[in-house]
Amino acid sequence: MELTNEIVLRPRFKFDVETTNEILLARFEAQKNEQSQFIVTRLDDHVFIRFPKQQQHYWSPQLHLEINEKDKSTATVHGLFGPNPTIWTMFMFLHFIVAGLFIAFGIWAYTNMSLGNSYAVQLFLTLFMVIIWFALYFIGRIGKSKGEPEMYKLYAFMQDTLRAYR
Repeated sequence: MELTNEIVLRPRFKFDVETTNEILLARFEAQKNEQSQFIVTRLDDHVFIRFPKQQQHYWSPQLHLEINEKDKSTATVHGLFGPNPTIWTMFMFLHFIVAGLFIAFGIWAYTNMSLGNSYAVQLFLTLFMVIIWFALYFIGRIGKSKGEPEMYKLYAFMQDTLRAYR
């Protein structure tokens, strides 16, 4: 697996495996009880692989796999690395708040400018929201880099589980 320097906080991958999706899903289901290094959860065609609570830190990633039937003898594996869903939701909420405040402060500044009033404070607050947005982005990038070694472990576990079929 190669992690490029692209602007992506949640890396994705996709490949085909020459077996049915039910066999692959059953293999992950079996791994749930055969090992204790990872927590494997299956829900329909989705498999979630994460570290046990005692090994997790704030930026620990999880691997979400969706294993779909492509045809009678081939399955497609879609993978997505991401943070804990609670953390991801918090980051998206903060981005939404910052975007909303940016629009509100921009409207307030435009209104004051149209009325001929001073709008320096509103313009400052609008630009400050841009700075906060960049800060949130770079905080996310730092979190991704802290979780990168764990991403490789999750990917290796997935590859070991699928090795018999690739």
